[in-house]
Amino acid sequence: MNPSTAFATVVVDELIRCGVREAVVSPGSRSAPLALALAEADRSGRLRLHVRIDERTAGFLAIGLMRGSGLPVPVVTTSGTAVANLHPAVLEASHSGLPLIVLSADRPPALRGSGANQTTDQIKVFGSAVRLFHEMGTPVREVGQVAYWRSQIARAVAKAVGARSADPGPVQLNCPLAEPLVPTEGPEWPEPLEGRSTGPWTAVHAANTQVTAVSPGPKTVVVAGDGASQAARLAAESGRWPLFAEPSSRARTGPAVVAAYRLLLQANPLADEIERVLVFGHPTLSRPISKLLARPDIEVIVVSPTGLWPDPARRARAVVTGLEVTAPDTSDWLARWQQADQLARPAIDKVLADGLSGPRVAALVGEAAGADGMLVVASSNPVRDLDLAPVVPIRTIANRGLAGIDGTISTAVGAALANAGPTYALIGDLAFLHDANGLVIGPDEARPDLRIVVVNDNGGGIFATLEQGDPDHATHFERVFGTPHNVDLGALCAATGTPYRLVRTADELRAALTPTIAGLDVVEVQVARDSHRPTGEALVAALNQL
Repeated sequence: MNPSTAFATVVVDELIRCGVREAVVSPGSRSAPLALALAEADRSGRLRLHVRIDERTAGFLAIGLMRGSGLPVPVVTTSGTAVANLHPAVLEASHSGLPLIVLSADRPPALRGSGANQTTDQIKVFGSAVRLFHEMGTPVREVGQVAYWRSQIARAVAKAVGARSADPGPVQLNCPLAEPLVPTEGPEWPEPLEGRSTGPWTAVHAANTQVTAVSPGPKTVVVAGDGASQAARLAAESGRWPLFAEPSSRARTGPAVVAAYRLLLQANPLADEIERVLVFGHPTLSRPISKLLARPDIEVIVVSPTGLWPDPARRARAVVTGLEVTAPDTSDWLARWQQADQLARPAIDKVLADGLSGPRVAALVGEAAGADGMLVVASSNPVRDLDLAPVVPIRTIANRGLAGIDGTISTAVGAALANAGPTYALIGDLAFLHDANGLVIGPDEARPDLRIVVVNDNGGGIFATLEQGDPDHATHFERVFGTPHNVDLGALCAATGTPYRLVRTADELRAALTPTIAGLDVVEVQVARDSHRPTGEALVAALNQL
């Protein structure tokens, strides 16, 4: 057995021992040993392998798989630009705390700086975005290599999942591989390749955590940002405090949820009475929340189990690992917010009653997904539209680490494959075009049960709702912010053999969402981009009149 084949065999075995159940590969020559070892593990049923021809798509497929399963996922690339194409996914994984394991194949170090084909400096190419970088030594035939390989894989996986730090995120193992790159005949390896009799080479246990007591008193609200988890819901319910939960917070359920919080913060005097905010997760969605957290008269307590915490306004009074609520608030504080929320819903529905707007599409998609469904929602307008929809306890996934539109289709495909059941995706037209390669799935690859609903406003609709969308800036708005593209999405779907349907009314959309999801299909809903700003203003005005 040659050194590169031995290395790949051991690495893949140890990854599986450390909990890896899915892996993604993009084709290449230098990465052949790892690709072949993963293909063999897939053939024997030890993991499931996914192959994608585009490395950026591959990276975001892994993001989706991790969001769906919670398990670490390795991505294997060849050397050169292939590695750099993973950078957007690495950044999203870093800011979302997802255990992405980059196995970047490389030429042996002696070839660097020589002008050798597909050879560049891949050392720490992702900078500070990774929790760990390690350059694996070029495999050689000598005793001690197996312990080094297995120990380093166990360490990398532990770092990726945050076993000791409670700070999960991406890691990179740069893997210089020498030829031959395919299995060859030769002498036996000088030591056994097997790992421990049970489990990983190194078992890494979690560090202890402590909680902080919080008592009632100030008028408190709980803000649950992306990835907040049920801890936010439990804190709000224990303290009888209003819960302002983003769709991807995993906390948007229960009696404390205030669905219309975003509009109420702009249009209801209750907002002025808030005295304390408990922050869970990573709030990124709402400018009213950002303004709330920046108010100098409010005590902000951030709950973060890691060494990183969100505090862009620099107003946090304390950062704690966890909370224990000592007693509930016995005032009518929560009841007043609940009443305001109940009054807001009919007003919102009245504004959105006519035609198909982004928020109405989001509500219909959420209704179709239901309490048992999974919904992947794109950044920009779709996630904000969903935030205005009636609360349905959907399992919602969104790439809110950096809130980019990169790789949304691939994320949805990965999440659907991990979900192993029907999944919906709500996505804007630019995000759809940005990851159109996500529709390219080879004939031998597992196919998701995924319905993608594209809200097509022919350009950058979110900018119409921001400062750039003010009529005072109309001279250059359409070209540099509106960015109309006039792409025929149906033709684009036809090119990849993806079933497609265009709907024009709410009834047509309901009908398109009703059939059982079997495979991958696309539903396009066309909306007017110039309606976004007036709709937002009308919603705030409607609540101001209550």
